[in-house]
Amino acid sequence: MRVAAVRVMIGAALCVGMVWTPVATVSAQNSPETAWQKGAIGHAQAMRKFPDVDKGNQAAPDILPQFQANSDPSGMIATEQSNGVTVTKTNPFFQSLGSNDRSCVTCHQPQNGWTVSAAGIQARFAASNGADPIFRLVDGATCPSDDVSSLAAKLDAYHLLLTKGLLRIGLPIPTGAEFTVTVLNDPYGCNTNPATGLTSSSSGIVSVYRRPLPSTNLGFLSAIMWDGREPSLTSQAIDATLGHAQADAPPSIAQQKQIVAFESGLETAQSYDNAAHDLNAAGASGGPAALLDQLATFFIGINDPFGLNPTGALFTPNIFTLYDAWASLPGSDSVTAAREQIARGEAIFNTTPITIIGVAGINDAATPSVSGFCGTCHDTPNVGNHSVKAPLDIGIADAGAKAPPALDITGLPVFSLLCVSGPLAGTNFTVTDPGRALISGKCADIGKLKGPDLRGLASRAPYFHNGSAATLMDVVNFYDQRFSLNFTAQQKADLVAFLNAL
Repeated sequence: MRVAAVRVMIGAALCVGMVWTPVATVSAQNSPETAWQKGAIGHAQAMRKFPDVDKGNQAAPDILPQFQANSDPSGMIATEQSNGVTVTKTNPFFQSLGSNDRSCVTCHQPQNGWTVSAAGIQARFAASNGADPIFRLVDGATCPSDDVSSLAAKLDAYHLLLTKGLLRIGLPIPTGAEFTVTVLNDPYGCNTNPATGLTSSSSGIVSVYRRPLPSTNLGFLSAIMWDGREPSLTSQAIDATLGHAQADAPPSIAQQKQIVAFESGLETAQSYDNAAHDLNAAGASGGPAALLDQLATFFIGINDPFGLNPTGALFTPNIFTLYDAWASLPGSDSVTAAREQIARGEAIFNTTPITIIGVAGINDAATPSVSGFCGTCHDTPNVGNHSVKAPLDIGIADAGAKAPPALDITGLPVFSLLCVSGPLAGTNFTVTDPGRALISGKCADIGKLKGPDLRGLASRAPYFHNGSAATLMDVVNFYDQRFSLNFTAQQKADLVAFLNAL
């Protein structure tokens, strides 16, 4: 059934056996925050025992101009490079540094807001018969042991990548974790096979499936990766090269610096809307250029709703001001109407009161209910991610009786985590992804993940870490049901129009 479904859509570090110590771990061998690296990268390297049958480098333009715009389903996404033009042939971000032909750009493409979209991946499969470098067994497949001997087998093996844009992330259960792991549903046999997964309820590799995050607007980040596991962009570049690209050795120091400098110089946002046209016209400040000015004033905690702001400034829920000028425009043509809809959506995002309950990281026994807004979690001005490191569990990773409303979690594994020590001993969690708990080993972190940058959303469907929202309307419906917001159909449409304009 999975093969048939995907066919329809398509028609539309060192070598194995050697021991490598991660660079970022050398000075923190006993840190629980970096202990994952040796296990995760060792696992990726060991998976070379399942050799790829396909070869071929990732296509990239010779020159990436300082300003580049690409079409997307809602209009156009644009990137501004603060460092100027990039010659891709001499930049390691675009070079294959590993053993499987992948480069950074394999999973971070400009037309998809410097990540990937399911539609884009499907097009790449169709164009290459599944040979494009994103289709590699180590993490593109549902399991490295998958059969990819035929086109039909590839469609099955790369099912989650094709339909939800998900890569497999293999992480070890932390030593001394407060929980044990039992696999309740293993649709691909990857978690229950000792060769690729768990060796006991407290050891081995847990395979979860996550969307690649954008490698742009990085100056606004307060945490790197969905679970915040990387301490720096440099360590992320090293670990991605050794893991996703299965390199024999880390990038050189010069290559590390080039990769970080390149991606740190990217600012990306929606620049044109099919209905509202130019998003920086008539007093609006959409598009990537305004992000450079925003970045100049950004600092960690700039609008912290949790009281950690180093300036002592008060939190404001008025996160976005991009389209304030469109709230009341002269004229009654269709473009004006579309612009006013975007402005209404911005106001809904900024002003809708939300009673926040059941969100680990915000709610606890002392504060079971918090009065907030969209900006309580998406608080960075005109960007929408966390301005402080704040992993939260809003229920996206839940499964079983607590499965999230309005979202599609079919095809994901399901785990039972039983807390055997710590403050939550005796508590059981049923999830499709343990989240940050696979890094910290803490039961309190089960299901917790960071909020992503909201700029460029229109180019990179599907949404959430597990691709469970196929559209932005699915995202809005989830929040509407999860927090009982009682949005009208018009409010939902307005909010979607605004999110598409980011």
